[in-house]
Amino acid sequence: MQPITDRPIRWGVLATGGIATSFVEDLAAVPGAELFAVASRREESARAFADRHGIAHAYGSWQELAADPEVDVVYVATPHAAHHSATALLLEAGKAVLCEKPFTLNAGQSAELIALARKREVFLMEAMWTYLDPTVRRIAELVADGAIGEVRSVQAEFGFVAAEDPTHRLWDPAAGGGALLDLGVYPVAFAQLLLGAPESVQAWARLTGSGVDANTGILLGHAGGATALLSCSLDVQCGQRAAVQGSAGRIEIDRDFFHPAGFTLYRDDAEPEVFTGPAKTGHGYGLEAAEVMRCLRAGETESPLVPLDSTLSVMRTLDAVRDRIGVRYPGE
Repeated sequence: MQPITDRPIRWGVLATGGIATSFVEDLAAVPGAELFAVASRREESARAFADRHGIAHAYGSWQELAADPEVDVVYVATPHAAHHSATALLLEAGKAVLCEKPFTLNAGQSAELIALARKREVFLMEAMWTYLDPTVRRIAELVADGAIGEVRSVQAEFGFVAAEDPTHRLWDPAAGGGALLDLGVYPVAFAQLLLGAPESVQAWARLTGSGVDANTGILLGHAGGATALLSCSLDVQCGQRAAVQGSAGRIEIDRDFFHPAGFTLYRDDAEPEVFTGPAKTGHGYGLEAAEVMRCLRAGETESPLVPLDSTLSVMRTLDAVRDRIGVRYPGE
């Protein structure tokens, strides 16, 4: 892949929902980014989105966006079930891709996309902003430096109360609905950032009549006896808390562990240390766009901060959880 060093990087956006809106609002503040095109399956939807955000090119099909030679990179903001088909189309056309999380419905689909990107030597990254958050990265650095000794336990929760509506994507199996893929990907990714892939996966869930999970608890077992106790829910208003516990101390995040404002470090025989992260700007998607653009300017086809192998490892854990709780999506 040739580095892009002498001009703005031209972005396309595939889909026109709420998360696409948040992304383009943040992209406007990223230096060197040009919001160039948007695509939807309906031309009127693409045109309305383009008019709202001042985008010059609006396409009524994904294929038209993929074929536009002026587009450098595309942000895929479709519902989960369409991530694989949309991203595969773009990679085949030679487009760099930032794909929303969860990367795909299952690890098999993720492995296909990763193999395709590597074969075509095209950039690909999951939009896992947690791995790019400077406060989370600081936590990972402290853990790696032994600030709390050997990590023995990670705990994380992510949940909110959502009215059960079979027509909404959160509750629709055809859209990859349920708490696990929408919310559970965050605690699993957080735990694996600190502990790596688990050796054992256990889980329990409340399933809806349509067969998606509404409330799921997860226990991961890691080498050396470390554990991760995780939960995700569409039934419970969680505090979005997390804790990392080690042999010589612990780290606690009181709120929004996936993009926290700060955390507290407790060490044996020492006063608690309160860390405050940098002020948040926008919705948080600018971190993703900036990392993609850094990679494109450096000629890199994968991000070292959101590596594809880590994305695949998380998807394998999510598959194992679904196997334990009995969730299957149409076509699997």
